[in-house]
Amino acid sequence: MRITVETSVAAPIDQVWRAYTTPADIVNWNTASDDWHTTRATVDLREGGAFSSRMEAKDGSMGFDFAGTYTKIVEHKRIEYAFGDRKAEVEFVPGPNGVVVRVVFDAETTHSVEQQQGGWQAILDNFARYVEAKKRMP
Repeated sequence: MRITVETSVAAPIDQVWRAYTTPADIVNWNTASDDWHTTRATVDLREGGAFSSRMEAKDGSMGFDFAGTYTKIVEHKRIEYAFGDRKAEVEFVPGPNGVVVRVVFDAETTHSVEQQQGGWQAILDNFARYVEAKKRMP
């Protein structure tokens, strides 16, 4: 089963792309809830390159690595990657009011579709808020 989440970001495509693919930015937005955070991220943004984000509960009770390999990169348009036996695609669609970021990913079997969709959507919503706030900074 495939799950789709998306958000609209009121910022230029170059800023949206950079925030999505830069480790220093990823650690600031890559969380589904306030009691979690990303402590480190690595990105080798090329086909065959690896990525990893370390996500941990702020109380230190648990954590996990979200990691995979990029399978296709089309700058400012599309990122495809594999993680474990699953795949995901990220589309960047510029429009008159900013950029729509759409993620389509393979569901896993541990959590319900609603939980997975909610978690990935929360991360994308954080991403949009982060980029828009960063855009306003001098």
